[in-house]
Amino acid sequence: MSDYKHTLNLPETDFPMRGMLPKREPARVAQWQELDLYHRLREARRGREAFVLHDGPPYANGSIHIGHAVNKILKDIIVKSKNLAGFDAPYVPGWDCHGLPIEHKVETTHGKHLAPAKARELCREYAAEQIQGQLSDFVRLGVIGDWDNPYRSMDFANEAGEIRALAEMVEGGYVFKGLKPVNWCFDCGSALAEAEVEYADKQSDAIDVAFPCAQDDKLAAAFGLEALPKPAAVVIWTTTPWTIPANQALNVHPEFTYALVDTGERLLLLAEELVESCLERFELEGEIIATATGERLELIEFDHPFYERRAPIYLADYVAIDEGSTGIVHSAPVHGVDDFESCRRYGMDFSDFISVVKGDGVYVDDLPFFGGQLIWKANPHIVAKLSDVGALMAHKTIKHSYMHCWRHKTPVIYRATAQWFVGMDLPGQDGRTLRDKALEGIEATAFTPAWGKARLHAMIANRPDWCISRQRNWGVPIPFFLHKQSGELHPRTVALMEEVAGRVEREGIDAWFRLEAAELLGDEAADYDKVTDTLDVWFDSGTTHRHVLRGSHPHGHEQGPRADLYLEGSDQHRGWFHSSLLTGCAMDGHPPYRGLLTHGFTVDAHGRKMSKSMGNVVAPQEVMDKLGADILRLWVASTDYGGEMAVSDEILKRTADVYRRIRNTSRFLLANLNGFDPAKDALAFGDMLALDQWVVDRAAQLQARIQTAYEEYRFLDVYQQVHGFCARELGGFYLDVIKDRQYTTQADSVARRSAQTALYHVVQALVRWIAPILSFTAEEIFEHIPGKRGESVLLEEYYAGLDTLADDAEMGREFWERVLEIKQAVNKRLEDARNAKTIKGSLAAEVTLYVDDALWATLDKLGDELRFVMLTSAVTLKPLAQGEGAEATELEGLKVAVAASEHAKCERCWHHREDVGSHEGHEDLCGRCVSNLPDGPGETRHYA
Repeated sequence: MSDYKHTLNLPETDFPMRGMLPKREPARVAQWQELDLYHRLREARRGREAFVLHDGPPYANGSIHIGHAVNKILKDIIVKSKNLAGFDAPYVPGWDCHGLPIEHKVETTHGKHLAPAKARELCREYAAEQIQGQLSDFVRLGVIGDWDNPYRSMDFANEAGEIRALAEMVEGGYVFKGLKPVNWCFDCGSALAEAEVEYADKQSDAIDVAFPCAQDDKLAAAFGLEALPKPAAVVIWTTTPWTIPANQALNVHPEFTYALVDTGERLLLLAEELVESCLERFELEGEIIATATGERLELIEFDHPFYERRAPIYLADYVAIDEGSTGIVHSAPVHGVDDFESCRRYGMDFSDFISVVKGDGVYVDDLPFFGGQLIWKANPHIVAKLSDVGALMAHKTIKHSYMHCWRHKTPVIYRATAQWFVGMDLPGQDGRTLRDKALEGIEATAFTPAWGKARLHAMIANRPDWCISRQRNWGVPIPFFLHKQSGELHPRTVALMEEVAGRVEREGIDAWFRLEAAELLGDEAADYDKVTDTLDVWFDSGTTHRHVLRGSHPHGHEQGPRADLYLEGSDQHRGWFHSSLLTGCAMDGHPPYRGLLTHGFTVDAHGRKMSKSMGNVVAPQEVMDKLGADILRLWVASTDYGGEMAVSDEILKRTADVYRRIRNTSRFLLANLNGFDPAKDALAFGDMLALDQWVVDRAAQLQARIQTAYEEYRFLDVYQQVHGFCARELGGFYLDVIKDRQYTTQADSVARRSAQTALYHVVQALVRWIAPILSFTAEEIFEHIPGKRGESVLLEEYYAGLDTLADDAEMGREFWERVLEIKQAVNKRLEDARNAKTIKGSLAAEVTLYVDDALWATLDKLGDELRFVMLTSAVTLKPLAQGEGAEATELEGLKVAVAASEHAKCERCWHHREDVGSHEGHEDLCGRCVSNLPDGPGETRHYA
């Protein structure tokens, strides 16, 4: 037996089968850095149409988690896909650097009694250190961006830009000082933004409290009685006993019916619908003696249960008849937004409000009975006092959802303090309110997924004024001067702010804190107080579009402060999306973005939130060290980011299996390009074999779909399309069919060069399709493609070398799709024969296909080459009517009979052929292989 291995064109490549991503990826990162890939890409796309994704800054505190990885990978996929499509798509990463968590960390480390300037210095150092740690992980994920020049909210230019943004909003008429209830955290010692509040379960004292009537005659008249037969009281229900000392009014709904109920000792005023349930809760019996609508009760006064103070009844539409309530609401205007607005409508002035809770949650010292007590600890004492004075009607402990600080996880309260606000309903200089502008802006914004539009619209439509001031040390100052007598802003406030911004741009925020008023105000300084408040960190990030995207900034663009896309987690509808929308509309009259993309939160395989205590946390650093960043990136692309994104070790393992399919397919393509020089060996599309033309056409169709999917941010579709192409058209059909032609025909034959040309085109296209997602692997594949190429696949654009079949091609798309369906049906019968030990492999089989006229017309076009398509040694076509006893298939009009070939096997091509043994000197070969030897005339193929 002769050895003919040296006459075969066996696959060969240096592209390794195993990815070994944890080892190879860091070296690739270093290569990109050495190449200065980001700036090379910017230069390559200079002058092209711009696409700007503005980075929502993560907070500079702590290591990145899986949510950070999802966010940055999604952004990177989009930016890379836009560059692939020929756009000039920069990516400038950013960080939020001011705020309480960093300040708190510094206090924990260095103590609470640091000098303010020293504290700010340490905060700045800490934030810079945290940024470097996060930056390293983002780079390791394969995210390409301007990492040498990110924007940071603590950069002097950005701090100055934030002050200028505030000045624009002041000039626009949107900023005012007011006393309003704001979310207040005792641990922060400051107001909180809406986005800094989350809800969690809390145990509270639920109490029903009686307020004695102070105007019996008016109450009697309201109910149509000449006089009250006995003392009367109105009953309220609340879960915040600590607010009772601050009560100043009572609210009823004007349209509800209220009942006067005789309970024996006194009359109780309750909502008529709730009388029965209330009496049961109070353990009393009673009889309704009169009813009246709420509007008849307006301004009737009741006595406070234990203070010499009266509470009038005010009408309010927000009063509800809820199970467990009384239909009357106790109003403490300094501790409730609705209460505050209600009391203001009835003429109460700021000076009339009673505020007894200090910023640390302790009652003022001179508050009778409870002075100096923490409000939470005072609750039982207040309940006891109400009981002592006979005002406690019922008391129980309930578990309910309550506001908590998202950082400290401690309960927060509403507390009215003097703060700076951005007014939602103040008419600006153009006469339009910020709320109207923002709602119009939402209508003009493209949302992905679409449900984000309704969510953001509802938040803007219903949100209160934005409290932008904080009482903190580490933050951008609100550089205002207030007149000591009138409390008004200095008449040159906007000009003064620009002077301050200039100093901050040179020296940072300390320039304001060490500034003496006389330096700017001269002789007027004695008449003005310098404001020491700082800006809400949401104002920091919400104004970055102004000083990062404008053309004058190093990262700016000529199109001005408007990005094509903002992309963040779904919580940012109440956060960055929200604050950016308001500042953009206030300054520029429109949102700073044209589109918003929202992704969901990561959960484990069972849908549970990730928690260290549950042990279900997936750390991106561990995934990169164990599996590689490309596996993490592929998982992100393979997940529907519009909802919760499940991740676990098992899910990542399955992702790695898909990765291997794509890698092995790519390796096969590269290995079979051995000895191929596209400059001299590639064939024109029209000179290629029909099957090769089809696969190139198939790739062209797929590329069009992939381009659209990338454009529409449907990365799951990209993943499915690429994986399906590798598994079905390539792995399940084309690559199997061409193996014989690749290996056995002469090295420089048309048959082989045609297949290699197709493989070359396919791998050139494929490597670009996967580059935005599998960036490391795509770069590795790209380096192994023969012929002239650029320095990085990430500098490339979509492959332009894919031709398409003519619509009237004899062996067009429909033809090969039908052949593929037939082959899949035949494969199942061959598999059955293998399992039954009828044959050892498909090349040991000869098949007879019993077909109807339509299938005959299709298959007959392939002639003898049909056997190469079916991967069998022989194929015979016969009419379907003769197929009695043959195996039916799922394909209508096709039956299959499989038989083991009786002929000898050719030792070179492994086909079983009748003429094996009849060729002198090559007794082990079939005639086809003899002709394909280097000194033979060669084989001619037309189709497959």
